[in-house]
Amino acid sequence: MGTGQDLWQRAKQIIPGGNMLLSKRAEMFLPDLWPAYYSKAKGCKVWDLDGKEYTDMCIMGIGTNTLGYGHEEVDAAVLANVQAGNMSTLNAPEEVYLAEKLIEMHSWADMARFARSGGEANAIAIRIARAASGKDKVAICGYHGWHDWYLAANLGDDNHLAGHLLPGLDPKGVPQNLRGTVYPFNYNNYAELEAIVAEHDIGVIKMEVMRNQGPQDNFLQKVRDLATRRGIVLIFDECTSGFRQTFGGIHKMYGVEPDMAMFGKAMGNGYAVTATIGRREIMQSAQSTFISSTFWTERIGSTAALKTLEVMERERSWERITAIGTGIMTRWQKLGEKHGLKVNVAGLPAICAFGFESPNALAYKTLITQEMLAKGYLASNLIFSSLAHTPEIVDGYFEVLDPIFALIKQCEEGRDVLSLLNGPVCHAGFKRLN
Repeated sequence: MGTGQDLWQRAKQIIPGGNMLLSKRAEMFLPDLWPAYYSKAKGCKVWDLDGKEYTDMCIMGIGTNTLGYGHEEVDAAVLANVQAGNMSTLNAPEEVYLAEKLIEMHSWADMARFARSGGEANAIAIRIARAASGKDKVAICGYHGWHDWYLAANLGDDNHLAGHLLPGLDPKGVPQNLRGTVYPFNYNNYAELEAIVAEHDIGVIKMEVMRNQGPQDNFLQKVRDLATRRGIVLIFDECTSGFRQTFGGIHKMYGVEPDMAMFGKAMGNGYAVTATIGRREIMQSAQSTFISSTFWTERIGSTAALKTLEVMERERSWERITAIGTGIMTRWQKLGEKHGLKVNVAGLPAICAFGFESPNALAYKTLITQEMLAKGYLASNLIFSSLAHTPEIVDGYFEVLDPIFALIKQCEEGRDVLSLLNGPVCHAGFKRLN
C-alpha cells in the first residue's frame, strides 16, 4: 500500500466519504490501489505522495485545467495578487473586469454574479430565475449540483419517496415538502418537456446544452421558443461545457440564446471561480432576494479567470483541445475495431469517453485503470483534454492502451476478467439525463 492509499484509508475514518468530491474518490478508479493524493502537478504530469510521476490521461482536475496544470502566466497573476492582498474591506476590481469580459463575449447578456463552485452558481441561478418568474417549479435536464433544489427531483413515488430519477443521487436529508418542485426531462425529448410544461406551472427550464450527444431535430431552438411563448426563464448550465468548443458558452455554436447561463471549471484553470450571467431584467431580480457570501469577494478567482481567458483567446485553446479530443475519440474507435471490441464513444470532443458493450464493462474499466497505472498513467474511460496533451503524449498513451484492449478481447472470449484484477471492481457513478 502506497502512502496515498494509506492516507485515503485514514481519511475515510475522519471525513465522510473520504473527500469533498464523489468523482475523486479512489473507489471510482481503483479501490485498493489508486494513489489518491498528489504532491505536485505540472502540465499533464502528476506526482503522488511517494514521488512517483504519472501522465494524466484522465479527468485533469475534473476538467478545470484546459491550459495544463500550473500554467505559468495564470499562476504569476495569482501570486502577484496574493502578495498585494487577497481580501480587503474594499472590493476587488477584477470582478468588474471579469463581468465586462463575459458580457462582451455573450452579446445577449447584460449582468453577472460570481461564486466559487458550480453548485453555488446553479443555486444562484435558480434563486434569481424563480424570483424573476414568480414561480417555484423547475424543469431540468442534466446535472446541476448537490443542493436541495436539485435533489428534490429524486423525491418521487418509488422506494419510499425516493424515485431516483437520476440514479446514484440519494435525496436523503432533502425536505419532503420540496417534492413536486423539480421535473426532469431527457435530452432531445422535446415532447417530454412540452408535456411537463403543459401539466405543471413551470417558471424555469434549466439544462445542459449538450454532453454525450448534440441536439437533434432543432431541439434547443424548440426549447427556446417554448420558454419564450410561456414566459419561462431558460437557463443553460455551461459549468462543464463552457470554453471547450467555443470561446464562452457552447450555446454560441448552436445560435440559441438563453436568459441566463453559468460557467465554471475551465474558466479559472484550476482556481475556484464560477459565473452566472443573464439578461438585465432577469438578473436584477437578485436585488429582490438575498444572495451573498464572504468568499465570493476574494481576489484570486477573478484574477485567475481574467488571465485564463486572456491565454485562451491568444492560444485559441478551445479549438486545440477540441482537435486533441477528436483525435482521441477516433483512435479509441479504431482500437476497438482492431481488437474486435464493441466500443461506444461519446461526449464533447474535449470531454470524451468510451465504454464497452459488455456486461463486464465496469470490470474492464477497472482493468484499464489498473494496467495503465502500472505503466505510469492516470487513466480511466474518459479524458478531459488540455493544451499539455501533446501528440507525443497521446501517442504514448495509445501505445500502452493497445495491449490492454487485446487483454479485454481475451476476456470477451472467455478469460475471467476478475482473475486479472488485484482488487475490487470500481464503483459506478450516476446516470445523467442525456
